[in-house]
Amino acid sequence: MAVLAHPDDETFGTGGTLALYARQGVEVHLVCATRGEVGDVEPALLEKHGSVGELREKELRCAAGLLGLAGVHFLGYRDSGMPGSPDNSHPNALVAAPLEEVAGRVATLIRQIKPQVVITFDPIGGYRHPDHIHIQQAAVKAFSMAGDPAASLDGLPPHCPQRLYFQTISRRFLRMVIQLLKLLGKDPHHFGNNGDIDLVSLAGEDFPIHAEIDFSPVAGIRAEAAACHASQGGVTMSRGFQGWLLNRFRKTEMYMRSYPAPVNGERRVKDLFAGVL
Repeated sequence: MAVLAHPDDETFGTGGTLALYARQGVEVHLVCATRGEVGDVEPALLEKHGSVGELREKELRCAAGLLGLAGVHFLGYRDSGMPGSPDNSHPNALVAAPLEEVAGRVATLIRQIKPQVVITFDPIGGYRHPDHIHIQQAAVKAFSMAGDPAASLDGLPPHCPQRLYFQTISRRFLRMVIQLLKLLGKDPHHFGNNGDIDLVSLAGEDFPIHAEIDFSPVAGIRAEAAACHASQGGVTMSRGFQGWLLNRFRKTEMYMRSYPAPVNGERRVKDLFAGVL
């Protein structure tokens, strides 16, 4: 089960992993907190869609079908936007929802679906998006709540997943990207389609990597799923400098293990189900 914030998170961050396990016969579910209602979208893309959220849900379902997901479960919150945005204060914004409430919804789904492995964002949400951080904290709380017999969740019996992983980015890769951007005369403090990602700041945050998933057998499927997210630059991301960089150097997805707590000197695994009974 992947517990994430917006449509496109499932593909751009964890798409290779999800597609790989789905192709191996694993039942893969996505919990998506919002429908990505915030953001600028080209008017042409909104034709035949009543809202940005409706469009982005359609894009997610397109990607989910290609990735092979068994289920997509929306929590029903609203995209909160980037830090300092007026959208942070919307009454239904994810970041405005009490952590206990969000965790309870996720824990209920954990008890219903009974996953062996749960994945979510790293503690800074990948690039410090408020929604990423909030759903990450909720997922961590839900992981424990789902297995707690004292927690009453729709009368469902407790379920304890065996692994909790945080998807993260290799800092070595980030530092390489920063140097390449500088050589090309680009500002690594303003990366991404909207120039709102500070790669230099992110490279200063270091998280240990306990699992590395080689998704090269399904790299083409991941690229097709990314193209579903046209409103998020899914097509253009496969072209130009970003596309070359990702296609040339990124064939793995990295994970930090939160549960069970890693032991010093433990070897990096190539399978999120390593040790799972």
